[in-house]
Amino acid sequence: MTIIFVSNYINHHQIPFSEACYRELGEGYRFIQTEPMEEERVAMGWGTEGCRLPYVRHLYEEEEECRRLILESDIAVFGWISREDLLDVTDMVEKRLKAGKLSLRLSERLYREGQWKAVSPRGLIKKYKDHTKFRKEPVCLLCAGAYVASDFHLVRAYPGKMLRFGYFPETKHYEEAELEAMKEKDGKVHIVWAGRFMPLKHPEFAVRIGEELFMEGKAFHIHMAGSGELEEELKRQVEEKGLEECFTFYGYTKPEKVRGIMEKCHIHLFTSNHLEGWGAVVNEAMNSGCAVVASAQAGAVPFLISHGENGMIYQGGSYESFSAMVKELVSHRELADRLGREAYRTITGLWNAEHAAAELIRFCGDWMKDGRIVPAKEGPLSAAEVISPGWK
Repeated sequence: MTIIFVSNYINHHQIPFSEACYRELGEGYRFIQTEPMEEERVAMGWGTEGCRLPYVRHLYEEEEECRRLILESDIAVFGWISREDLLDVTDMVEKRLKAGKLSLRLSERLYREGQWKAVSPRGLIKKYKDHTKFRKEPVCLLCAGAYVASDFHLVRAYPGKMLRFGYFPETKHYEEAELEAMKEKDGKVHIVWAGRFMPLKHPEFAVRIGEELFMEGKAFHIHMAGSGELEEELKRQVEEKGLEECFTFYGYTKPEKVRGIMEKCHIHLFTSNHLEGWGAVVNEAMNSGCAVVASAQAGAVPFLISHGENGMIYQGGSYESFSAMVKELVSHRELADRLGREAYRTITGLWNAEHAAAELIRFCGDWMKDGRIVPAKEGPLSAAEVISPGWK
């Protein structure tokens, strides 16, 4: 079996999955990078620091060979490709169909800003060309987010062929005692918020809850890992409220350092709104044994978290619901610890790169054997139900 994965560029959210595929398939797996990574993301630690991974090929350096690999591979997975002048995915899918080959489209949401945009005639023509016309063909959709299926359902694309997927950062394995030993034991509840400080991610929720916990006399510390346009304003608010001793701001933080912060914390705050397609920090925080309090609006959350079992989910972007859940965890450490342990088990047992790669290979093998689409029973490659975004 040969599998080709085509996307803008490879990053630390995709490398573990690719490594798992490469271990199973060897030279039967290739990742085609269509363009260099933006400098901003390289500065954020997303780059591979010059490492030439053995399975990565670059379309912009060896176009003819890359196009040959895409057309000849048994299976092709097409991720996000921003420049159609570099590679016309629809054309490639059509050529592969003529050769009787299976293609999978990996996508985040079509209508993050509102499903009302689905009424645009021009947009519908584009969606028909790229997706809907393949509704009866061997082309499937890998949904990188819980609300992706709802968006594609609106344009009548991929009926019965939409599957759960996502992003898979590095999975770390610990003994239960080891994981517990890494958590801070200074009598405070340690809380982490990680990401870019920008409006869609609502980092101000962390400052607001910090003020409330301080006023209630709780022993806590909030770790703010990241930077961005709201950083100075958040620092100003913390200073004005006299909370400097309760917060640490780390600035731009390499992914491996963020993981180190998560490992010592008890609670992770994930406050992004509907514009967050996935949110890989949720995977990382759960893998680090944090009890996650997460917004239901972000794509990863309904796939990864079952409310009250391995984390907490607040609806509608409501700060009041968010605040109540954080306070419950701060006041009941045994609950936070239990949710953190279950979160860790969810990632190590199901939502990880190795399991996703194995399911993809199994799924593709079933199709190659007799043309059947056989979803997994749960987790990656299981059937993606149509879930309404539920926001206005």
